[in-house]
Amino acid sequence: MTPILRHERRFPAVLQAAARIAVLAGAAGSVGLMLHAGRHAPRLLVVLFTIWVLSPFVAFALANVVSKRWSVLTRATLHGAMLVVTLGSLAVYGADALSPPRAQAAFVFVVVPAASWLLMATSVGIAAFISGGRSRRDDGA
Repeated sequence: MTPILRHERRFPAVLQAAARIAVLAGAAGSVGLMLHAGRHAPRLLVVLFTIWVLSPFVAFALANVVSKRWSVLTRATLHGAMLVVTLGSLAVYGADALSPPRAQAAFVFVVVPAASWLLMATSVGIAAFISGGRSRRDDGA
């Protein structure tokens, strides 16, 4: 087997490993930044926001578990979306946490998870549609 083919076969595994690590780090970092931003908020509100902020990361973790039979394209799209959402969430939450306190600070923690769900659903859905629902076995793996 040529080195190029070995690299092509190894890339999806590396992408998956990076995405798994990113989702764990993103979930922890997002909750930490949310707790910092909401340190004076009522406890019930903090619990509800924690669930909402974690929801995209939990969905990504579950999708990763069930993606074993998805096409290579769909799985790669899922893993790419995992990386993009993690980096984007941490960047937005970090910018919000480091900025001076504002009256509408909770807005970011409402919108980012919703945007993450939308990105996940559209990107993975489009990739699944393009790949025609082929399973892993159809890709020769």
